[in-house]
Amino acid sequence: MKYLIGCLNTAERYKFLLQQLVSRDFKTKYKRSVLGVLWSFLNPLLTMIVQYIVFSTIFKSDIPNFAVYLLIGIVFFNFFSEATNMGLMSIVGNSSLITKVYIPKYIFPVSRVLSSAINLLLSVIPLFLVVLITGVRITPAFLLLPFSLVCTVIFCIGMSFILSASMVYFRDMQFLWGVINMLWMYATPIFYPESILPQNLMILFKMNPMYHFIRFSRAIILNGASPELKAYLLCLIAAFVPLLIGIAVFKKSQNGFVLHI
Repeated sequence: MKYLIGCLNTAERYKFLLQQLVSRDFKTKYKRSVLGVLWSFLNPLLTMIVQYIVFSTIFKSDIPNFAVYLLIGIVFFNFFSEATNMGLMSIVGNSSLITKVYIPKYIFPVSRVLSSAINLLLSVIPLFLVVLITGVRITPAFLLLPFSLVCTVIFCIGMSFILSASMVYFRDMQFLWGVINMLWMYATPIFYPESILPQNLMILFKMNPMYHFIRFSRAIILNGASPELKAYLLCLIAAFVPLLIGIAVFKKSQNGFVLHI
């Protein structure tokens, strides 16, 4: 906890640098792209359209408001996938800076996740457009959406600490993470209902942080009501436990980064 407070104090001191790194990472993503930032809107919509056609016609999904149900899952998991993939390369990709000047190393994974968080906020816009088009009732519960968004960002920062440190010492992590990420997607109820999950395996599915963030968001958008108090607690645990583990792993391994990058 002391290290976390120290990180927050250092982040305040290096706030300008963090802002510049976030801006650089965000602009680099769309460099030489014709549509540019518009892809933040189009990507979740196009993914939803393809999966909606597949699962609502070919596999006959009978989930109520399936388009919104599906898009919520896509928005959250796309962010998780993008943020962790960018976080994975954050230390190795900034080796020239790390070896030449002193900069707190944890700033790099944090900046990558925060730049991805900009895309997350932009992708919420088409989500609300689909909500309006499909006639889902907008209620005051929608004001709770930032809670699940922030929890997801915190979780991804923790994961990026672990992945970026692992990548320095084990370069095959970039290929291994691609497989794990795909398995993680299928283990998360994005395009299928929770009801098909085997009851005897539910404990395993509930250990998936993305399950809780997506479930929370679907409750406030589709049900128009605040989830039970337990859902808030589970989201906080799913966000902060990986963050604390990530901080511990990163702190222990960061002194050897210069020797391996």
